[in-house]
Amino acid sequence: MLDEISYLVAGGNSWRAMPADFPVGGRVYAFFRRWREHGLITEFHDRLRGKVREHESREAESTAGIIDAQSVRAAATVPAASRGYNGGKKVPGRKRHIVTDTLGLLLVVAVTAANIGDRDAAGRLLTRLRRNITLVWADGGTPAASSTGAGTNSP
Repeated sequence: MLDEISYLVAGGNSWRAMPADFPVGGRVYAFFRRWREHGLITEFHDRLRGKVREHESREAESTAGIIDAQSVRAAATVPAASRGYNGGKKVPGRKRHIVTDTLGLLLVVAVTAANIGDRDAAGRLLTRLRRNITLVWADGGTPAASSTGAGTNSP
């Protein structure tokens, strides 16, 4: 089942368009949905990250993180309510905000409209961290940019 979920995520396929050598997509999706509802997907991810960190001779739990954002053009099929315009980068679409540990392993992620400022999203991301993060590196970030393109980078 984990192989099918990985295949689905890597290829961007739908549950119904899986190869015949995987179990029926509806059955795997039912398990996935239950795992997600009970927080097991996050638990799997956190445990695997801890194992990778230990393999790299680090503590299982990170105490430092790196936060950044990237604006991404949205397809025309993305609902207008979840899109925005990043005036600083001149990108219509969405923005992905991530916090990683110092090895680059994902700690938390959020996707917002592109007009949401890095600082606004950072506050929400950092409150979602359930770890003992005591240090976070960040670039200057951008304030919320207007649809006229008036956003600027701060020092």
